[in-house]
Amino acid sequence: MKLDHYSVRTNELDAVKDFFCDVADLQPGDRPPFKFPGYWLYDAETGAAIVHLIGIDNTPGDSTGAADHMAFTGDGARYDAIAEKVLALPYPHEMRTVPGRGLRQIFVTGPHGLVVELNFPPPD
Repeated sequence: MKLDHYSVRTNELDAVKDFFCDVADLQPGDRPPFKFPGYWLYDAETGAAIVHLIGIDNTPGDSTGAADHMAFTGDGARYDAIAEKVLALPYPHEMRTVPGRGLRQIFVTGPHGLVVELNFPPPD
């Protein structure tokens, strides 16, 4: 099994779209004509719609409930460019390196407390 997509319900549809596009380098793309607003956000490398956004009118809450974060793995060669981009964004973030593994991580918090974890293998 592999993760197909992650769905987020939000009353801040465009802000959440911008967050994922800015932080995880996703792009809005084709979406079926549902009777509710939303976006499907695609990974340029795989062409998969990995984040589905659902627009709602009511307040989804101040937390993500039982969901803690969603993680993406990026190309280790792009770490510096992505890190520089994240540093310039207005979102709270934390950068770490996994002890003993060299995996570089960037955790970014967006609207509704959504946390995106970006993982980058160590350079060769």
